[in-house]
Amino acid sequence: MTLRLLFLTESYWPRVGGTPTQVRMLAGEMVRRGHTVTVVTRRWEAAHPDREERDGIRIVRLGPTGMGPWKKWGFGFRVWPALLRYENVDAVYCAGMRVLGVPAVLTGRWKGWRSVLRPVSCGEMSGAFFDEGLRRMGLGTAAWPIRLGLMVRNRILKRADRFVAISSAIEEELRAAGIPPEKIVRIPNAVDEERFRPVGPEEKQRWRAALGLESGWRVAIYTGRLVRAKGLPELLRVWARLAGEWPEGHLVLVGSGGNDLGNCEAELRAFCRERGLERRVTFTSDVADVAPWLKASDLFLFPTRNEAFGISLIEAMACGLPAVSTAVGGVRDIVEDGLNALVVPAGDEVALEAAIRRIWSDPAFGERLGAAARRTVIERFSKAMSASRYEALFSGQER
Repeated sequence: MTLRLLFLTESYWPRVGGTPTQVRMLAGEMVRRGHTVTVVTRRWEAAHPDREERDGIRIVRLGPTGMGPWKKWGFGFRVWPALLRYENVDAVYCAGMRVLGVPAVLTGRWKGWRSVLRPVSCGEMSGAFFDEGLRRMGLGTAAWPIRLGLMVRNRILKRADRFVAISSAIEEELRAAGIPPEKIVRIPNAVDEERFRPVGPEEKQRWRAALGLESGWRVAIYTGRLVRAKGLPELLRVWARLAGEWPEGHLVLVGSGGNDLGNCEAELRAFCRERGLERRVTFTSDVADVAPWLKASDLFLFPTRNEAFGISLIEAMACGLPAVSTAVGGVRDIVEDGLNALVVPAGDEVALEAAIRRIWSDPAFGERLGAAARRTVIERFSKAMSASRYEALFSGQER
């Protein structure tokens, strides 16, 4: 049976990040299995075409263009009339339901499409995700207009056919919001284990040369948004202490603060200038492909304080990197302390520093962690396994 699928997401290729990567990989797998996929997304830059077909996937981009936290709401309003024009759709899949969930559910019910919602962050259903932005406006989720808006929105969202929980943390939140258990399907995010793979010493050095990293460095890396909730201010304070002892140590921060309300990129760069760390820390800004940076590195650091899943961590584990991570939110489903990663409490700089020291002082232990991390990915987070479960979900044959 050929499925006709409509994917909704605010961010898609050529935007970088966890959600665009996951949606693009799933869309590609659906096309390879013989289904048709149309992706409706936001037109972030004027240079991006309104419509194109790439890798067999139809891409439709709507305004408004540009950065800014309110652009997503404008996109949400533009989605409504666009969806009403579509016919012959079997299922609508919404990745990130803060803005797009209501249009997806209402249009799906109007037209008889199966609607599938996937929260991409913790707090989307409860409203906690909006807390920081609301506080900046002198509001909060306890204010009655916000409570009323969330109540109305959630009553609509609950009418979706299915919800995808990418982690136990998301599943707990959905259940707490009153979503019936039979509507919740656990499908973790996936990784392309062929693209993200371990490399030998010679290939590692080739990647370093290509990326401008010196061959003799011991490279620690973080990939993701440069936001406070990822624990990056704490990480840089720890790195400032370690840098004095390990002249060969180098930290790479792959990503940018972007459009996030918690953006701390300028703060991090200023810290490095003030502490004389410019030659010990590399900021890459957004990159199209994080795989080469991971393959050029020796250690992955993920001190996040809030995480729905942790795809950056999974990608690093797939590359066989030993990792130091917190165990918050969805990361709890991934890491086992001392077996496939070292786990530290969120915000604990002393523990973070000790874990980095342990791995770098015992290379054999780091190799064992990296090998176990790779096995974890192969057994639980492969793209083929994920695609099969989504295919059954979209067709209404999930178990």
